[in-house]
Formats: sequence, structure tokens, C-alpha cells
Amino acid sequence: MDKAVIQKHIDELYQHEARRVLATLIRLLHGDFDLAEEALHDAFTAALAQWPKEGIPDKPRAWLVSAGRFKAIDRLRRRTRLDASRDALTAELEAQEENAAGEEDIVDDRLRLIFTCSHPALSPEAQVALTLREVCGLTTEAIAAAFLVPAPTLAQRIVRAKGKIRDACIPYEVPGPRELPQRLDAVLQVIYLVFNEGYSATSGDNVTQGELSQEAIRLGRLLLELLPEAEVAGLLALMLLHDARREARSSAEGDLIPLEEQDRSRWNRQQIVEGCELVLNALQHPVGPYALQAAIAAVHAEAPSSAQTDWSEIAGLYDVLLRLRPSPVVELNRAVAIAMRDGPAAGLQLIDAILERGDLTRYHLAHAARADLYRRLGRIDDARAAYRQALQLVQQEPERRFLLQRLTALH
Repeated sequence: MDKAVIQKHIDELYQHEARRVLATLIRLLHGDFDLAEEALHDAFTAALAQWPKEGIPDKPRAWLVSAGRFKAIDRLRRRTRLDASRDALTAELEAQEENAAGEEDIVDDRLRLIFTCSHPALSPEAQVALTLREVCGLTTEAIAAAFLVPAPTLAQRIVRAKGKIRDACIPYEVPGPRELPQRLDAVLQVIYLVFNEGYSATSGDNVTQGELSQEAIRLGRLLLELLPEAEVAGLLALMLLHDARREARSSAEGDLIPLEEQDRSRWNRQQIVEGCELVLNALQHPVGPYALQAAIAAVHAEAPSSAQTDWSEIAGLYDVLLRLRPSPVVELNRAVAIAMRDGPAAGLQLIDAILERGDLTRYHLAHAARADLYRRLGRIDDARAAYRQALQLVQQEPERRFLLQRLTALH
């Protein structure tokens, strides 16, 4: 068979199947992430050497898992001379049947890997880094650049997370029915953290980082395929509906464009249709916070303009969300919706109450929202002061420029 054709096929397999194979190898190797990574690359190297001579096997993924297992045995045999503790694992691998990983096992292993990388014993930063590295396959350098941390720092974060999984004997499994709701929430939070960093970077020169958003959406699709729960559908819908606005959120020069000024013809209608369908399906079940947030995003997405948005419905949805999962940020968003429904004075009263009790004092968007309401009320001096407070706290450069433009316009 033509070597170039084989090479192209292997490249495509690596792109689409490598993380599945890795997930199974991690299970077979009892959670040894590093050995599994080495075995994965050894397996693809073996495929490059053998398939041009022998042809592509009927089940390439199973072949790669089997080859990776044998390569891991070879590595363990070499290391056993220096580390007797590897004897047991080597013996177990040798005793496994050659078809130790069936197709169903491989599918389950992907879900196991997601839950392991999002285990509550790990810090949120470690959960995100490990998920992007092991589940998504992003390089350490790419993750470090996305989160604006030095690559060695990010690498150490991943190493410590792997060590924690090993030393704490964190099981490589999907939680049982009792633990699943709590553990699933942690997984959804990790995916949404990844999405938010891509949708609205916390700092740096760009409004969005599309690659991170797309990875989070890919994770959401995978999780929904493996675990079709209403809240998983709600999260995927929320990400699709937000991401649908990405192209309209910044100008060609990289300046931030607020929602009310966006060209809605640039919104991705295909994603909006898919997101709204997922919302409707999710709302057929007991409602959760992601499904509610997705419902709010759907109201925005279906409105022809900001002025024609159903702010009463949005405020009502925030009322439900606040009862279900109270937080100062939800309160702030509800206050903005009420300001759009009942006028700026009503919203300002609510935001003042949040800030007076000490919540969100370091959150630049709270001061920016307050400044905008002061501006709409004609209280120019108060608006200036609030914009200056927001400018002291903002870290993203396009947001800083936007706030500065609003402040300058007051003069």
C-alpha cells in the first residue's frame, strides 16, 4: 500500500483517536499518565513502521491499544531492573488478554479520564490544565500561553496533578449514582472555566481565544455523547449560544463591541438553532443552573435587537437561577436585567446593595455596570468615579480601552 496514503491515515487517526487510545492505556497502566503517554507515542511509531508493510488493520484503534500495551511492557521490563515495584504491574500487563480493551471499554475510558482529571482532590487550576492536556491533547506551551503563565509553571502544575492522582490513589472510574451529581458538577465547572477563558479572556490583548472555546465545546459534545444528562445539554447549549456571538464581539482592530451594539447578522445562526433545541430538551427535565443560563442566552439570541429583547423573561429566569444557585455575580446580572426592564434607578439600587455588603468590590464589571447606570441617569460625576474604579481593576486590554472610551465620552 502507498506509504503516503498510510501516513495520511495514521495522521488522521492520531488527530481523532489518540486521546481515546490514551484514555484506555491510562486505565490499563493503573493511572500512570506518563507511561501511557510514552506507550501511545510508541504505538503510533510502530504503526508507521509496520502498516506500510502489513496493511491497515481491521480495527486500528484496538491495534494501537494492543501495541501500546506491549510497548509499555517493554519499558517496564527495562525499568524493573532498577525498580522492583514495577514487577506486579508488568506481570499483570503480561497476563492480560491481547484484546484487553474492547470498543465499549474505550468509550467508557474517555469518560473515566474526564472525571479523573476533574477530581475534587485537585485544585481548579490543576483540573483545567490536566483536562486540556490529557483529554484535549493541547500542548503544555499552548495551555500556558492561553492562561498567560510561564510554560515551566504550567508543566509543574500538571506534574503535581498527576502525582496527586497517583499518591492519593484516585480511582480511574466514573462515579456511582450517589456521587455522580456532585462529581458531574465539578466536571461541568472545569469545562465552563475553559470556555469562559476562551470566550472572554481574563487578561491579555484579545477579547476572545477561539481555540479554547472550541475545545470546551468539543468536550461538551463528548460528555453529552457519553453521559446524556439534562445539565450537560444545558452547558453545551450555553456555550454554543455564547460562542455564536464571538465574531461580532470585537472590531477588526480588536476593540470590544458591547451586546447592544453588535451586528446580529454576524451571529452564527446554525449554532443558535442547535443551542435553542438543546435548551428546549434540557428544560423538559428538572431544571439546573446551566440549563437556566442557556435559556437566558437563548432569549438574547432570538431577539432581533437589544431594544426588542424580552427583559421581563430574562429577569424572571435570573430570579429562578438566584434561588437555585445564589451568587453575587448572578445578582449583578439580575440587577442589569431589571435596569433594562424597570429603568436604571431600579438596577442601580440593587448593585449598590451588593457593593455595600462587600461583595464584588474587586470585580470590575460591577463598577462598569454601575457606571453605565449612572451615565444613563445623567449623574456624570458618579459615572466618572465608577468608571475609574473599574479601570483600576480591569486586566483585559480591549475592556480597558472600552471603559476608557466611555469615560472620555463623559467629558
